[in-house]
Amino acid sequence: MVAERNYEVVFVDDWARELLAFTHGKRILLLAPEGLSAIVQSKLPGVEVITLPEGEGQKSIRTLSEVLETLAELKVSRSDYVVGIGGGATTDLAGFVAASYLRGIEWIAVPTSVVGALDASIGGKTGINLEHGKNLAGAFHSPSRVVVDLNWLLTLDDRDLRAGLVEAVKCGFVADPRILDLTRDYRSNIEEIIERSIKVKSSIVGSDFRESGIREILNYGHTLGHAIEKHSNYSLRHGEAVAIGLNYVGALALELGYITKDVAGLHQELLTLLGMNLNYERSAWPEILELMSHDKKRREGGIAFILLKEIAVPERVEGIPTDLLASVYMKTIGGG
Repeated sequence: MVAERNYEVVFVDDWARELLAFTHGKRILLLAPEGLSAIVQSKLPGVEVITLPEGEGQKSIRTLSEVLETLAELKVSRSDYVVGIGGGATTDLAGFVAASYLRGIEWIAVPTSVVGALDASIGGKTGINLEHGKNLAGAFHSPSRVVVDLNWLLTLDDRDLRAGLVEAVKCGFVADPRILDLTRDYRSNIEEIIERSIKVKSSIVGSDFRESGIREILNYGHTLGHAIEKHSNYSLRHGEAVAIGLNYVGALALELGYITKDVAGLHQELLTLLGMNLNYERSAWPEILELMSHDKKRREGGIAFILLKEIAVPERVEGIPTDLLASVYMKTIGGG
């Protein structure tokens, strides 16, 4: 993986053994959500573990501050490692902690969810949420290593597995159509789907680390998705909200004449196959629009969307009339 520095994404069958081998006896500080803390401590007895809240609750200024104060209290130095073990929220926070403490120390991502493995832990984007939106505070700070242990992923409950695979579907639409075919039998193809999705993101991030150009295609479905995720007060999984966003941009591209009805319909078909609910509250539109206006990727041209011209040919589009955005929302999404 190429970013502001080179690092590897490794697939292993024992994350703890890999972690100890890579750090060569250096001190490591493990950040893990409450539900994983005991498991982590049992695998690495004697290693210091900082327990975090569950889910998006850990991506807050309060949690960031508490973890930084703990690192200072423990006299963590620049030669030590921060290790984030958990889903995408955990690796987002761990990376931002590492970027902030002592102006930057080494960190390692050990994703335990599909979305963490193929999205959040890859590419060096770290951050927390603010009251006005998701991921509005953060830094580009690549990990030293990403350790993917498929044993974590195969124990996920069905909801988390399917929601995580929405990010893989996104990779299929913007860059690798083979992923779309594999998704039709995702349980049999889970390993190849994850590997191909990681390759998509790694390739794109390696050519545009700071998101000044092509990397923005990885935001396909996320403009509306992030707004809905925030509006739901994070009661929806990230992938569940992004699924709604993907269905929306498929319908929007069809309305603008960019793609065929078949391509737009493929969005709905695959997301429905994954069990995603593709509707959201009609009455929420004014608040959703306001949340999209605060999106961190917004520029002078207004709210930006990544749309397809055809499968694997994405393009940034902005300046779409608000009444058209509302119309597509009401026809496509606003049924719940």
